[in-house]
Amino acid sequence: MLTQQEKVLMESFFLSKKLHRKEVLLLQSEHCKHLAFVVKGLLKTYNLDDKGNEHINLFAWEGWWASDMLSFFTGKPANFNIDAIEDTDILMISLANYNSLLEKIPAMERYFRILYQNSLLTKDIRLMSASTHTAEEKYLALAHSHPDLIQRVPQNLIASYLGLAPETISRIKRKIKRNPAQ
Repeated sequence: MLTQQEKVLMESFFLSKKLHRKEVLLLQSEHCKHLAFVVKGLLKTYNLDDKGNEHINLFAWEGWWASDMLSFFTGKPANFNIDAIEDTDILMISLANYNSLLEKIPAMERYFRILYQNSLLTKDIRLMSASTHTAEEKYLALAHSHPDLIQRVPQNLIASYLGLAPETISRIKRKIKRNPAQ
């Protein structure tokens, strides 16, 4: 729990930014200069293959963070693009401010450690799911864990995130509609 003084100090480390729908926050190959915390709205993090197809690796909505971590911490070119699916309000923190924040407010170091642990667990689960679950199981797991996301995100983006064709999502949704007991 942060003290009121720490909360006020913490605000000084962040910049506020508004993104319009489809506005780009980060382009692949640029240097990622900020971690972005979503206050309101929805971002997607993705890379483009040689054919220009999007491969979404993360949706970030209220309370989530989005960044290209490798680029942010090393200064290397970003592997991912980040843009807004909806009008989005974010708080951004630079690497220098991030390091100062952790130094001046030790509770934030614990917060980020737990955040990174949870992120690694989520990625492990997602990797395992990609190789062991059927298309229907992947969709149903996402629908059960994040039903609001299914409502907010266009079907083609959900398909990209799950590594499926949009037509596959359509078939799964039709099957669920016919048999809602799932």
